[in-house]
Amino acid sequence: MFGLAGILYSLISTTLAGSAIVVSLVLGYDTLVPLLIAAGIGFAAALPASLIVAKQMRG
Repeated sequence: MFGLAGILYSLISTTLAGSAIVVSLVLGYDTLVPLLIAAGIGFAAALPASLIVAKQMRG
């Protein structure tokens, strides 16, 4: 299951980090530190999400 979760993490993390960066930019935070924080939050949130999706896919 962790192999599947690892593959899913690579896809989910970039999606969530990118979405968080877009939200940050829309809210007006356009300097480096807020963008890095948004990307970090996206990458951190992707770990449990990928485990949940992998668990659901395995049945």
